[in-house]
Amino acid sequence: MTQDKIIEMAKQAGYSVDTFGFGIWDSTEFNRFAKLVAEHEREACAKVCEDSVEEAGDELAWQIRARGQA
Repeated sequence: MTQDKIIEMAKQAGYSVDTFGFGIWDSTEFNRFAKLVAEHEREACAKVCEDSVEEAGDELAWQIRARGQA
């Protein structure tokens, strides 16, 4: 995951910078950010399965993605 992608997800989660340049997080924003990062990583893992595992790749990808629904 690139630094730009991490910054983009932080902004999606509501991260902001105050007038002094300090980052501001509340627990809701931090949890939202953590969920976005986990979702991104799950999807990356699912794509690896789909692209490289011949026999059960689609099933493995489905199971990885389903973990985000729990």
